Amino acid sequence: MKLSDFKYNMPKTVIAKHPAEPRDIAKLMVMDKKTGDIEHKIFKDIVDYFSKGDVLVVNETKVMQARLYGKKERTNAKIEVFVLRELNRDENIWDVIVDPARKVRIGNRIYFNDKLWCEVIDNTTSRGRTVRFNEDAGDIYKAIEKLGQTPLPPYIKRDVVDKDREDYQTIFAKYDGSVAAPTAGLHFTPDLIKEIKAKGVKVVTVLLHIGLGTFRPVEVEDLTKHKMDSEYFEIPDESAKAINKALETKKNVFVVGTSATRALESSVTAEGFVKPNFGWTDKFIFPPYEFKITKKLITNFHQPESTLLMLAAAFGGYDNIMKNYKKAMKEGYRFLSYGDAMLII
Repeated sequence: MKLSDFKYNMPKTVIAKHPAEPRDIAKLMVMDKKTGDIEHKIFKDIVDYFSKGDVLVVNETKVMQARLYGKKERTNAKIEVFVLRELNRDENIWDVIVDPARKVRIGNRIYFNDKLWCEVIDNTTSRGRTVRFNEDAGDIYKAIEKLGQTPLPPYIKRDVVDKDREDYQTIFAKYDGSVAAPTAGLHFTPDLIKEIKAKGVKVVTVLLHIGLGTFRPVEVEDLTKHKMDSEYFEIPDESAKAINKALETKKNVFVVGTSATRALESSVTAEGFVKPNFGWTDKFIFPPYEFKITKKLITNFHQPESTLLMLAAAFGGYDNIMKNYKKAMKEGYRFLSYGDAMLII
């Protein structure tokens, strides 16, 4: 398939600027991937689609307050430092993106307050830099959490508010490392999870830290030539056992989001089961693709020409997805990170 196959007209008016309140009353489009038929529900109705013995897989990644604002030494020029990932914990070395990049060179120091600063030690891309935070800064993750701002996606055109710290975090968030939320997970509430568990469903966790690549545009028409950014993932032994038991007994494996799906599909045995694993994945899923682990997919409505849309189309069927995205816009569904959800069965 070609990049242009995934182009569609998405008016800015369908982009959600805030999440549903409460989270689980967002709209839910339920789509049968064999027929393309849809039902219109609200998200809390999802409990009706689970059966005893099914497994629900969620991503435990936590969004860092990744956007820091500091001042360059001597000139006091305001610099935005967007932290991407930790490279070396012992030496406090991180990959970041800086803006305006033209003002930030190797050797420059950027001060965030009297206790936290960083020094640029390498240029990685036009805006990318490698920095070393000061040795006496303490726990860098805690410092980022305190000083940073929620990294809302660039398509949400409004000021970030304190409430976004909670809104842009799933109830499963546990381990710092993402710069974007696994947005399908944003619809779940503690009460809804209790209802799902009460049906005899086992909720298990995986980890995939979402990088900035989730927003990076695909720039090649031939999709086989696109290279995904590598992202760190973990599949615990206990989760793999529960998933494999469900597969063996012909129960359903519901996967929450494209990130958890990519983690699972990156660690498949020759027999078609998932194996406990950790490491880095750059797996790019687009049609046609045979999913080995994921049996039902919970996802949001994604941007045109995005790798997220391509994964959804690979799972639900290209024609089905493109047709029903148009229906979703007509029916008033809200799109992207804070938007509504789709269950593909």
